Amino acid sequence: MTAAPDPVSSARRIEAPPSMSVLAAEALRQMVLNGELRPGDRVIENRLTDQLGVSRPPLREAMRVLEQEGLIVQVPRKGAVVAPVTPHDIYEIVSLREEIEQIAVRLGVPVRSQARLDRLRQAFADVEAAAEEDGAPRVVEASFAFHLAIVGLAGHRRLEDVYRSLSLQMRMCMAMNRRARAGIETARQDAARHRPLLDLVEAGDVEAMAHTLAHHGQRTYLLSIEDDAEGHSPESRAWFARIRQDEEEAMRRDGHR
Repeated sequence: MTAAPDPVSSARRIEAPPSMSVLAAEALRQMVLNGELRPGDRVIENRLTDQLGVSRPPLREAMRVLEQEGLIVQVPRKGAVVAPVTPHDIYEIVSLREEIEQIAVRLGVPVRSQARLDRLRQAFADVEAAAEEDGAPRVVEASFAFHLAIVGLAGHRRLEDVYRSLSLQMRMCMAMNRRARAGIETARQDAARHRPLLDLVEAGDVEAMAHTLAHHGQRTYLLSIEDDAEGHSPESRAWFARIRQDEEEAMRRDGHR
């Protein structure tokens, strides 16, 4: 008869440290998601080996990982570049994100589980802590975790799985929005922008939460995307027109308060 594993011995087991390729992939991924490398930028090996302090083999393995994730693509005569994000891509990502969040609010507010509410409170605390860090490098990641916790309020595993599957694409869009708002708000103000969402969840106000979630400053970067930008589709043009109209009406209402 095989003896059961000793839990004390298992707890003492030393895990192997991450390989250089794993560390390089994480560093490169963060450069893309934080906007240091932007859509369409070339991924230049010589520059990155010096910048990250790694040799070519682990860097190339890291780049292959990001290609599999869809963050890097190979372009003829240019080599590796950060995957371009077209207006149609943004339309698909953002419209799906917003629909999932609205479904989650309808299903999850008022909150029926203390654990789900505690998760959201902790996620907001993490956003505030990230905003206090020098340079606020984790704000986008923490903001995504906060919105994931909002979706988690529904207690709907498949809905959360779909939302989580968009993580890399949504974080890239969130980084674009953070850059677009950098001139009008600090990282601390970015964090504070999320506080009303937590307050409305705690109050159990589903209608106000649904409205505020759709208009809490997450669309700023969309307003700078022109109708003649490359990569539009009829669907994305119509959607962007509605977004602009919604935001203009919201600004007019705010101006009259």
